[in-house]
Parts: sequence; C-alpha cells; structure tokens
Amino acid sequence: MPIIVNLDVMMAKRKISLNELSEKVDITLSNLSILKTGKAKAIRFSTLESICAALDCQPGDILEFREEDSIK
Repeated sequence: MPIIVNLDVMMAKRKISLNELSEKVDITLSNLSILKTGKAKAIRFSTLESICAALDCQPGDILEFREEDSIK
C-alpha cells in the first residue's frame, strides 16, 4: 500500500504511549493499534484531527504517500 502511517514515529517524538494517546483522543486501544501498525484501510478526518491535536502535528507528519515502485 502506498500510504504509510508514521503514527509510531510521531508518538516516539512526543514521548507518548499508545494508552495515553488512546485516552486523549477517545479511541479504543485496538483501533489505535490497527492504525499504528498500518493495517487500517481508512481513517476519519475527525479521528485524524484529534490525533493531530493530541500530538501537536500536521496530517502529513502521520500519513505519507510513497510510489509503489519505491516500496520493496
């Protein structure tokens, strides 16, 4: 998949755990984990907005597009 989720990178930069982020954005641990591991097929803008607010970042800090050819 050419969309890469860098949520774990942003969480590490902000020194916040999955549990803390889950509480701040009111998302279940399992759903946040699915997103963090890149297994999510979609994300709501409201969820992305909440995560960005909690991590003080931009959507582009969390989501990245890579061409299929460059992923190997």
